[in-house]
Amino acid sequence: MKETRKLSDLVSVGPATLKDFEVVGIKSVAQLALCKPQELYDKLCSRTGQQHDICALDVFSATVAQAKNPRLPIEKGQWWYWSRLRKQKL
Repeated sequence: MKETRKLSDLVSVGPATLKDFEVVGIKSVAQLALCKPQELYDKLCSRTGQQHDICALDVFSATVAQAKNPRLPIEKGQWWYWSRLRKQKL
């Protein structure tokens, strides 16, 4: 089945995240589905030469999960869901 969703269709994606995707070279939902959130975050920091807010990692986690599973429950598409999980692991 051909992917019809655009990156901008994903929950938690706004203009800043679309710019982050551009910086790390993500152009499609199918491409995003093959990524690991931590690697995207590390690449973003490396390519921009600055440490980004850790919430960017949570957004990457939310969007990768949605890219992998189009039927992901809406709650798991929210970046703060992933923020809670990350904080619980600390």
